[in-house]
Amino acid sequence: MPAHTRAAGPTATPTKRQRMARRFILAYPFGLILIALAVSGLAMSGLAISGLAVVGPSSAAEVALPQRPHLHLLGLAGVLLLANHIWLMTATELLRLKHGLQATPEEYAARGLDPAAVSPAAQTELTRHHNAHRNATENTVYFAFLALPFLLLSPPFWLTALWLLGFGLGRLGHAGAFLTGRAGWRGLFMSLSLTCLFGLAIWPLLTLFL
Repeated sequence: MPAHTRAAGPTATPTKRQRMARRFILAYPFGLILIALAVSGLAMSGLAISGLAVVGPSSAAEVALPQRPHLHLLGLAGVLLLANHIWLMTATELLRLKHGLQATPEEYAARGLDPAAVSPAAQTELTRHHNAHRNATENTVYFAFLALPFLLLSPPFWLTALWLLGFGLGRLGHAGAFLTGRAGWRGLFMSLSLTCLFGLAIWPLLTLFL
């Protein structure tokens, strides 16, 4: 084992760095939620001042079909997410082609190849691509479920653009950083897309319960 690496696994006593990392992991989602809440609160205040919506403890949210500009934004976000899917799919298939990787044991057998002969480096890269694709898929599922109630509750256009397009661009950036091994950028784009998801979830809560 190289001198600069160590075996992965739990340590008997957490180091100072591990303790700091644990605090960051626990606080991370709450920090993003606060950002999304602050932006959504600003949008809510703007609606109340302009008279486009009535908010208060006894008011009901205005449920209406999304306006055409909002649907344009949703369609554009969908195009970004589809482009992200195609990118990840194509990158994975090109990696398989480059290293002779197959998707199933039957494919290895049909081509007379030995799965055990796959190099660790190739397997590691395949795992990276699979993880990137899984991460994109699971986040997109939440986006699909949250975007509909968000759009039905008459959000302002600028907030719709921020959360929908921000999510799509965040996923594209996350995929690129994941595939190229840029951990810092991957974390930044993940934070962007998560903040957008939190924003989509917070708007219905604000309009329905405040």
